[in-house]
Amino acid sequence: MTVRQPHPIEVRSYEILRSRVDLTPMPPLWRAVTERIIHVTADLEYAVDVVTHEEHLARGLAALRAGAPVVADEGMVVAGITARSAVCHIADPAAGRLARAAGIAREAAAVRLSYAEVGPGAIWAVGSAPAALMEIIARDVRPALVVGLPVGFVGAAEAKEALRASGLPQVSNVSEKGGSAVAAAAVNALLYYDREAA
Repeated sequence: MTVRQPHPIEVRSYEILRSRVDLTPMPPLWRAVTERIIHVTADLEYAVDVVTHEEHLARGLAALRAGAPVVADEGMVVAGITARSAVCHIADPAAGRLARAAGIAREAAAVRLSYAEVGPGAIWAVGSAPAALMEIIARDVRPALVVGLPVGFVGAAEAKEALRASGLPQVSNVSEKGGSAVAAAAVNALLYYDREAA
């Protein structure tokens, strides 16, 4: 296994972050995810906005280490996940056809196509589309973890609330904030996690 060597700017960024907010009371995985989100956004409010359970993150970490597939709601999430390739069917013409035929959002159709490809036990990362998050909940995709961090004023906070209420293993946030970089950061935090360094 190759040990990841962070860039000196990243190291310095974490030093500054830790001088401004103390996340040491958080369990280790929750802290790692929250710190990486703050690192990519420079938004300290995520310290009190991220919602998860350590056992959910541990389940996701174990699944990633066992080779579970990662599914993203859109290409920018795929681009942001740097240590693993991800499945994404949003640009697939079949998603458009299915969306029209079923009368659903293209993002929901992409979730159906992705689930048909990967099956249960995947890591699902949503940074853009509340419709994708709602479809993940409705379809019972039996995930290892849902990273539900869509951004927006219309439906994002509500979709994240529905995710938390669903009982699925998840990491989300309460506010309307989020986005592709945030969802990718949460996945990367688990992919990069080193228990010895935590």
